[in-house]
Amino acid sequence: MSHKEEIIKVGISIGDLNGIGCEVILKCFEDNRMLELCTPVIFGNSKPLSYVKKTINSNTAIQGIDSLDQIIPNKLNVLNLWKENINITFGKNDPLVGKYAIKSFITATEALKNGDIDVLVTAPINKYNSVDEEFKYPGHTDYLNEQLEGQALMLLVSEDLKIGLLTDHLPIQDVAKAITPELIEQKVKTINDTLIKDFNIFKPRIAILGLNPHAGDGGVIGQEELTIIKPTVEKLNQDGILLSGPFPADGFFGSGTHKHFDAVIACYHDQGLAPFKALSFGSGVNYTAGLDKIRTSPDHGTAYEIAGKGMADETSFKEALYLAIDIYTNRSRNIEAAANPLQPQEKDFSTKKFDN
Repeated sequence: MSHKEEIIKVGISIGDLNGIGCEVILKCFEDNRMLELCTPVIFGNSKPLSYVKKTINSNTAIQGIDSLDQIIPNKLNVLNLWKENINITFGKNDPLVGKYAIKSFITATEALKNGDIDVLVTAPINKYNSVDEEFKYPGHTDYLNEQLEGQALMLLVSEDLKIGLLTDHLPIQDVAKAITPELIEQKVKTINDTLIKDFNIFKPRIAILGLNPHAGDGGVIGQEELTIIKPTVEKLNQDGILLSGPFPADGFFGSGTHKHFDAVIACYHDQGLAPFKALSFGSGVNYTAGLDKIRTSPDHGTAYEIAGKGMADETSFKEALYLAIDIYTNRSRNIEAAANPLQPQEKDFSTKKFDN
């Protein structure tokens, strides 16, 4: 578009068409007031969305467009990226469907890079049918890290819990040797910066979990805490970052210790995601922190087992949309404040949330 609209343009990649992506997108916009918060653009095709609409008896109106300069405010826009019909078989792992999911994601990422959309919300893909010779990345995050500026960090976000990962899609046998002082410094600084710039937390308090059971138990069950994690925590404290730990991971969440911190850093994927998903009750969001552009996604997968049955809960997708808008407006406000430090901030950048 030739000029910047006041309302935020949210790009949405369509995800795996045999999963629940289309359903949660349609349910998210059943309330027309969502269109007051943003102008959404789904990268995909109107036909599968119309098919899913009929299947789940959705009344959400969609508006097909053929180019991004045709985006219409107050409509759920669908950018038609392909013309061919795709055979949708709910719950089926289909490599052809996987190719279209990646086509949607890559095109949406390009639009994000070019500023044609302001933020990106990704519907779930199936890694087993989307990774091939043309797309060799294990997930959205790795591709975005290559395409965008910055260092990507997976940050799981809910109303009162934020968990970042030192390592994400890495086999357990490789985790210990991957954790270095340099990696910890990089990830901690990324989380500290994102808490300040994206979440408006002035002096963030961050906790880091131990790698080993009982955080090594003073060296009895592993040395990484003593030789790598603890010295790096002390160094970062000297640099002015409020980092505490390493804490034993087993009792950390059950005891409520996480409530004393603005973010928690886990050493590996399941150490962070297992407690997060247990505590967030399907309302969590996966945010790719550390990049110059904003991408969020729901914290669930394709959910093949309930696809096409009208049973999918759109809460996490809706929260992903809210978070993307909030972070974009926080960044905009901080840029504006830095440019005009003595000017009072009059705009209300808060995202309205609606009761169901």
